[in-house]
Amino acid sequence: MNTEQSRSQRPRLRQAGVVIGSLPTGPQNAITDVTGVRVGHTTLIAGDGPLQPGIGPVRTGVTVILPHAGNLYSEKVRAAVHRINGFGKACGFEEVRELGVLESPIALTNTLNVWRVADALVDDALAQNPDIGIRTSTFNPVVGECNDGFLNDIQGRHVSAADVHAALAAARQSEVGAPVREGSVGAGTGTSCFGWKGGIGTASRVIPAQAGGWTLGALVQSNFGRADQLVVNGDAVGQRLRPDHLAAKEADAEKGSIMIVLATDAPLESRQLQRLCGRVAAGLARTGSTIGHGSGDFVIAFSTATRIPHEPTTLTHSEVVLVDEGRVLSFLFDAVVEAVEEAVLNSLYTATTVTGRDGNRRVKFGENE
Repeated sequence: MNTEQSRSQRPRLRQAGVVIGSLPTGPQNAITDVTGVRVGHTTLIAGDGPLQPGIGPVRTGVTVILPHAGNLYSEKVRAAVHRINGFGKACGFEEVRELGVLESPIALTNTLNVWRVADALVDDALAQNPDIGIRTSTFNPVVGECNDGFLNDIQGRHVSAADVHAALAAARQSEVGAPVREGSVGAGTGTSCFGWKGGIGTASRVIPAQAGGWTLGALVQSNFGRADQLVVNGDAVGQRLRPDHLAAKEADAEKGSIMIVLATDAPLESRQLQRLCGRVAAGLARTGSTIGHGSGDFVIAFSTATRIPHEPTTLTHSEVVLVDEGRVLSFLFDAVVEAVEEAVLNSLYTATTVTGRDGNRRVKFGENE
């Protein structure tokens, strides 16, 4: 079991010669191209052989995304959430939806570990803010999930508080603009995508200077899709390729889910961020997703442009706001669609083959047994 940050990874989509869309990327083509955003993973791999519920094998982890490395409870950021399909166990979304701010790191993990991860986020917030629940309001942890039970002993809920704290520490200690580990790491250790190994993927886009020149980044935890559905840059490759190890009933089964995190340095308020969230489904559709009945597809978006103090000293304050929505959001909508599509495909291209419980396997994209 280990914290993943620096190990080399497989080539990404663009290194394979596939370019998605027309907007330029940021320096890392990652969510961390949005200044201040940091990502940390803890990857848990232990045991082999038959499933022993509560014991192993373990193929899971946790990924955390920070809008900034400071105290998010005392310096919140504007945010929005969106449900594409609600077959999931997202935690903390309703308060973000109501208030339009994010006061917690965003954590991604497996389905049955949501509440233990949320508990660790509460511990972290209490350590930074001892007044919570005593002299000030309570705290809203934000956690998303995907079901990694095909490879992982999901009943074991193996992601501990120490694992969450390790991922938080890795994120906070990372350099500004650092590359993001992708594929079979963190919350993506045990997930699947279009019948191959899925996982964590990220991408970014920079909109034209005449529209502000702002950056938008996306990070996904992919765990959806049938092999025959896969589309890569408009090419229905899933019609020609299929992992040989898929059983017929599995190949025909409906699959879900995906978690998507959007970040931008554009000065958007929660309503405008909500509009960005609504365009994510177009990016997913371009990869072949049909967003099925049993799919949990959730989006959370935030802007790093403004920090909202938990205890303001005045009733009002001045900030930059976006007023020419038509000029800026049209480019940001394009950026969302392109970045989400590429992030999903990066999660496939960078993932490595993983064998989990009961010998279940997910092979890296493009390879069969």
